[in-house]
Order: sequence, then C-alpha cells, then structure tokens
Amino acid sequence: MWVYILKRLLLMIPTLFGVLLLTFVVIQFVPGGPVEQYLAEARAGAGGDSGAFSYRGGQGVDPKRLDEIKALYGFDKPATQRFWEMLGRFARFDLGTSFMHNKSVSELIAEKLPVSISLGLWTFLISYGVAVPLGVAKAVRAGSRFDLVTTLLVLVGYAIPGFVLGVALLVIFGGQLQWFPLRGLTSANWDELSWGARVVDYLWHITLPITAMVLGSFAVTAMLTKNAFLEEIRKQYVMTARAKGLSERSVLWKHVMRNALIPIVTGFPAAFVGAFFTGSLLIETLFSLDGLGLLSYESVIRRDYPVVLGTLFLFTLIGLVTKLVSDLCYVWVDPRVKFD
Repeated sequence: MWVYILKRLLLMIPTLFGVLLLTFVVIQFVPGGPVEQYLAEARAGAGGDSGAFSYRGGQGVDPKRLDEIKALYGFDKPATQRFWEMLGRFARFDLGTSFMHNKSVSELIAEKLPVSISLGLWTFLISYGVAVPLGVAKAVRAGSRFDLVTTLLVLVGYAIPGFVLGVALLVIFGGQLQWFPLRGLTSANWDELSWGARVVDYLWHITLPITAMVLGSFAVTAMLTKNAFLEEIRKQYVMTARAKGLSERSVLWKHVMRNALIPIVTGFPAAFVGAFFTGSLLIETLFSLDGLGLLSYESVIRRDYPVVLGTLFLFTLIGLVTKLVSDLCYVWVDPRVKFD
C-alpha cells in the first residue's frame, strides 16, 4: 500500500510538469497578451490625458516605454527562463501576482472561494443526500409506477441545461413573481441583520442558483445508485441471506449497501473537492456571483497569465491528490482490492 502511494505521489511530479509545460507553450502563441492589450488601451486613450504619455500617434509607443512595459509583465526575459522561474515559485507555493487585479493569485482565490464553496457544498449535499436514498428506493421498487415516474422526472431535469433552467427560474420566480432576488449571495444590508436573519437571507439568495446547478449531478447520482443496487440485489449472497430468514431491511442495509455503494463512495472525494473548486461560469454570470468560475474566465479573456497558470497548478495538484484518495477508497470500501 505505502509503495503504491509513494509511486503515485512521484508520478504527480511529471504530470504537473507536463500540464504546466503544455499550457505555457500554448500561451506563447496566443495573440493579444498583456503587453498587446496595454498598447491597445494606449492607442484608444491617445486623444485623452491617460494615454498621451505613452502613445505618440503614428509613431506608436516610445521604445523605452515599451521595454518598461515588457519588464513590468516579465516579458523581457526568454520564455525558457520565465518557465523555470515560474516552476520555482510554484514549488514554494507562490502562485504569482495577477496582472489585472495587482494582487497575489492566492489572495484572489481566497476572495472568490467562498462563493464557489457556497454553490459547490450545497450542490454536493443535495446531490448525495437526496439522490442516494432516491436511487435505493428506485432499485427496491424497480419497474413500479414510482420508478417510472421518478426516472422520467430525473431524466427530464438532466436534459435541461443548468443555464437554461437558471434563466427560466430568474424570469419566473425572480422577475414575474419576485419571490427570490435576482443577484448576489446576500442583501446589501446583510451586515446590519441579526444572525437568524442572515441565515434566512443567505438561503433566500442561494435557492435559485443551487436549483439550477443541482439537477445534472442529481440525476447521475440517482441512476448510478439505482443500477448499482439492482446489480447487487440479484446476486447469490442476497438470495442466501433471504433464505436464512433475514428481514428485507437487514438484507438491504447491512449486506447490499456495502457492495452497492462502492462506485459511489469511490467517487465521493472527487465530487466533494470538485464541488468547492470547479465553480460554474454560466451560473455565476447569470446570478452575478463573483466566484472561481468567473475569475478563470476573465483571466483567460484578459490574458492574465499568472492567474491562469497559478489556478491551473493548484487545481491540477488538488485533482491528482483527490484521484489518489478516490483510488484508496476502493480498499477502504472493499478490502479484497489489492493494488499489488
């Protein structure tokens, strides 16, 4: 076991290196970098006071000023040198400083993370807390009217994109009926509210975004649980347990549950961590929630390379560790699994 863990940890190093190298190389060929964007802003502001100091009409930007701009963004060094310096910072968990926000990438992630945690945690809890019991109920009543109706509802919900559902929820419940707010996680006077009122206000704001996000993962988890339970219920050991006189409840929850939950529990760490860090660009944009999804999108559009590479390094590392934990869960759930 420990040898396997050590091998997986060592394999993370070339994996991280490959991901960062590939992304860094692609970035070098993408037009419209921070220097080019600065020059474009200088041309746009040449007629006013803001850009006149750097842009000289048809003569363009002063060469000395251009060198200063490149040095400011670190583009005065060769690409290979910049890449190795970046790896050195990442090895110290220094994710760099954002061009656009003039803040460290770590601070930006810390600022945006509460929004993504709010969306991800509720989506995760609802998906597993409701979908797993529903999947068990569907497996026990397989072929019944309850199974057919719930399957239809789950699949219809899964077929509706979260963004489309979010628009519909905003129009109906936020616009026409005005039951829920249209934007933000809290009201403007949230600091003045009591603790009880803050909780109610927060839940009032989060209802529509969570409803729009939860349907896709909810459907997958429910159907996966149902199919896993159906496969186990038909096995010989279940028939033997029933023949010995055990109650159906005991057979289901003490014998079938442990084996049926293997594919669900092994995906639990990835779903739990992913719920915090993945975010949802469309949902965050639609409901004006400033989270990690919107930060990642803006950093790509604005060519904020430290944010792009810093978040990529952090999330890739978290993903690799989470994948290792998911694999180790196989042994925890089923001791018969041996990695050697």
